[in-house]
Amino acid sequence: MGVYEELKERGLIAQVTDEALIRELVNSGKATFYIGFDCTADSLTAGHFMALTLMKRLQMAGNKPIALIGGGTTMIGDPSGRSDMRKMLTREDIDHNAECFKKQMSRFIEFGEGKAIMVNNADWLLNLNYVDLLREVGACFSVNNMLRAECYKQRMEKGLSFLEFNYMIMQSYDFYYLFKNYNCNLQFGGDDQWSNMLGGTELIRRKLGKDASAMTITLLTDSNGMKMGKTAGNAVWLDPEKTPPYDFFQYWRNVADADVIKCIKMLTFLPLDEIHKMEKWEGSDLNKAKEILAFELTKLVHGEEEAQKALEAARAVFGGSGSSENMPTVEIEGDTIGVLDALVTSKLAPSKGEARRLVQQGGVSVDDVKISDVNHVVKIGGGVVLKKGKKQFVRLISK
Repeated sequence: MGVYEELKERGLIAQVTDEALIRELVNSGKATFYIGFDCTADSLTAGHFMALTLMKRLQMAGNKPIALIGGGTTMIGDPSGRSDMRKMLTREDIDHNAECFKKQMSRFIEFGEGKAIMVNNADWLLNLNYVDLLREVGACFSVNNMLRAECYKQRMEKGLSFLEFNYMIMQSYDFYYLFKNYNCNLQFGGDDQWSNMLGGTELIRRKLGKDASAMTITLLTDSNGMKMGKTAGNAVWLDPEKTPPYDFFQYWRNVADADVIKCIKMLTFLPLDEIHKMEKWEGSDLNKAKEILAFELTKLVHGEEEAQKALEAARAVFGGSGSSENMPTVEIEGDTIGVLDALVTSKLAPSKGEARRLVQQGGVSVDDVKISDVNHVVKIGGGVVLKKGKKQFVRLISK
């Protein structure tokens, strides 16, 4: 099976511009492809996983990745999937975020001579003269077609700024520039980027001729009900300072039953034969599949040692044989603490009012004993496990 066929079997491919050519290009290791990452934060999230693992798969098959840091496009803001305008960042913020991205990407992609490269579109976009740009590429874009693009249609009712309206032109120019200067012949992106990506393919053909072999593939990001990288409204970061390895593990351990095999197919490097056997799993076996998913992805981002620690901590809480020493730990002053204070101190509850509600509703336990008294005093001893619901917990120890 070629790498392109594997991508399809894993459920990663949404749409392509020329499947026969793309299959030959990718399977023969002749693709120089790019994926763009706008620098809207100082860490990548779990939502970037599909792109990062895809780049790794294709590089392993001999293709050359270009990681495009969107230092220029971030200054405009992508309207795709947004109900309002993105926060405007300074150039200093964007440069800092780009440096953080580079460090995290290096865990997935091998950079170096003849290998993957990283470029920043600020290097060419910020030097463009507006009138020159309009004269060079403006005639290649139909406003009527642009307004039909899904990324713009979603924003028309609430208001689409002219600044954001230019995003498609900027992203299209990226592919045009990379094609001319880096021999980049293929672009990948999420299914919400299809219109923007087609703009780049069409720009190349109109400027350089119909025989210019520039092709486009979109991936099934956030498809089939999976909203990767979000939990309770918060992002799941790849930076361990933002999302500790154990919390990262638990996010994937808690995916819905309907999504676990899809995630294993799309995001891990486990052999397909092994995954096909898991497709028959039901009931409690799905928890085993979730554990496998969480371990594999935590290992990719944080290393095998941290993944093993997270696995043992989870097993200790959920009835396995793991060690509680590896679970998230909060130090408490003294040997006792009120249960409401314990919930707030451990950040399992944002306030005493919320902590009180949790206890009254039967959602709190200490060492698997449900607590119903809001005045209950927790005796720390050699360490106890404070649990909120079935999936959130910490180990309390005395300082």
